[in-house]
Amino acid sequence: MVNQATFAGGCFWCTEAIFLRVPGVTKVVSGYAGGQTSNPDYRSVCSGTTGHAECCQIDFDPTITSYETLLRTFFATHDPTTLNRQGNDSGTQYRSVIFHQDESQKNQATSMIEELQPLYRQPIVTEVQELKIFYPAEDYHQNYFALHPDEGYCRYIIAPKVLKLEKSFTEQ
Repeated sequence: MVNQATFAGGCFWCTEAIFLRVPGVTKVVSGYAGGQTSNPDYRSVCSGTTGHAECCQIDFDPTITSYETLLRTFFATHDPTTLNRQGNDSGTQYRSVIFHQDESQKNQATSMIEELQPLYRQPIVTEVQELKIFYPAEDYHQNYFALHPDEGYCRYIIAPKVLKLEKSFTEQ
């Protein structure tokens, strides 16, 4: 049995690299969701005119990991208090969104935000939206970190996030 989760937490290269390391995650696809145009591509999404967010669709085995664990990983690996920005990446395509696929996911996401809000000085701005359609990104975006580990963005932005996540799993 496979379940899906879809999260937008800034650059999809970071999100993908992180979730590929979560035990129980069987597949991660970088893509776009939450916009108003059909079949968006990277250039149009980056223009900020489509309304889409860079996101990842995550297949996971619920006998190994839970949606709650994925939510906690999502919140621990990006800043949910910055509107339309993660680090140097800015624009609506980098906003924080949980795209729910059913009422259970919606309720868990909303509860998680309420639970975590007291831990932050600023309001959590993560949106909770119904996933209407997910568009996979172009092939060259898939598995980006693994294929380009020495690229500057990968070395200085993604690698530290991955290391932090891997350390948190070994400390459990």
